[in-house]
Amino acid sequence: MDSVEIISQLDAAAEQYAFPDLNNGYYYAVDARLHAYRDARRWALIVEAVGYSPRAGNLTDVLYVFGNCLTSGEPGFGNADFLDRIDNWAEIEDIDEPETYCGTSIMIRGHRLEVPAEHGDELIDVLRQLVPDHRELLLADEPDLRRRIPADLPEIMRLDQWHHPDGELPSESTTFRQLADVLTTGDTELYAPDMPPNTHWTNWPESGTL
Repeated sequence: MDSVEIISQLDAAAEQYAFPDLNNGYYYAVDARLHAYRDARRWALIVEAVGYSPRAGNLTDVLYVFGNCLTSGEPGFGNADFLDRIDNWAEIEDIDEPETYCGTSIMIRGHRLEVPAEHGDELIDVLRQLVPDHRELLLADEPDLRRRIPADLPEIMRLDQWHHPDGELPSESTTFRQLADVLTTGDTELYAPDMPPNTHWTNWPESGTL
């Protein structure tokens, strides 16, 4: 296990469009989180990208899963890695005005939430308002995260913000080169970002525009 192996897997995924693109034209960016796991022989990396897809009609947490110990599937994502979060989508989107809010409460994973928004507001704006107070409901829980990686693999780092590549390969990203070194050695101090984080949705204006 070395950093070259890790970066090579991430680059291969990016070349196959299986690495997270926070400017994805089909998903309005909403939130993101990164998880790093390792032990002496194994490594795994999971990047969550929460976004709103008008075509799919839901707010979805997409898990991009990488590693040398995957228990199922291939590096990147499969159909089961798309986790829809809203239980009552048909009630919250105005059937006569697509992509606008009906004004009803939002049910997320069994929790009914009231949001400070009105009938006719843009749905993406309403959904982004969920993040400050309810982001844990949007992001993956432990069963979600462990579905494709070993249950006993220790999580050594969790990032709620970082500098994500914008069109570059992971090997061209200081963030992911450093993370590869962390996964190889277990030394979390090797992650020493030299650029400001950009994972907040305001940094991805092209997301959702297709």
